[in-house]
Amino acid sequence: MEIDLPRRTVLGFLEISHLFDERDRRELATFVAFVFEHPDCLLRSNLAGHLTASALVVDPERRHLLLIHHKALNRWLQPGGHADGDPDLESVARSEVSQETGLREMKPITPCPFDLDIHAIPERKGVPAHLHYDVRFLFEADRDAPLRGAKREVHDVAWVPLTELESRGLDESVLRPARRIAGFK
Repeated sequence: MEIDLPRRTVLGFLEISHLFDERDRRELATFVAFVFEHPDCLLRSNLAGHLTASALVVDPERRHLLLIHHKALNRWLQPGGHADGDPDLESVARSEVSQETGLREMKPITPCPFDLDIHAIPERKGVPAHLHYDVRFLFEADRDAPLRGAKREVHDVAWVPLTELESRGLDESVLRPARRIAGFK
């Protein structure tokens, strides 16, 4: 089967993903199958699902995680968004951080995807429910850097202590990778 260059780029990212456990291996297999089966995997017009990229941004001491309060979903999440045809998923994640939080300077802790997550997005504004195949990258940034939420998409932006994440009622898809951050070298 012939795979186009954008999907080969995505498969290259997936191939070097950090795999911490059996759940990660299963998720990776599902991602790879999805990319092979859907030539339009990078486009939100694929209503079965599409690739997204997000960023887990921590301070240099790895004690705080940068989160946004997403308006449409009314939940605290890591910054991220649709690939919209761009196979450079790390760049997509970085761009979404800047757009949603105003944070401009960040450096990758690892060049490899840190987490993979498939999650359901509910029907909204005439768009049917679908899946996001989210490729997540780990970045470090200065907690004193100025932040400003994108008013159209974000209610608030905050550095949240890792020790407080569990008590904030965050989704497991945020908590799972956050638990791995402190011990990651």
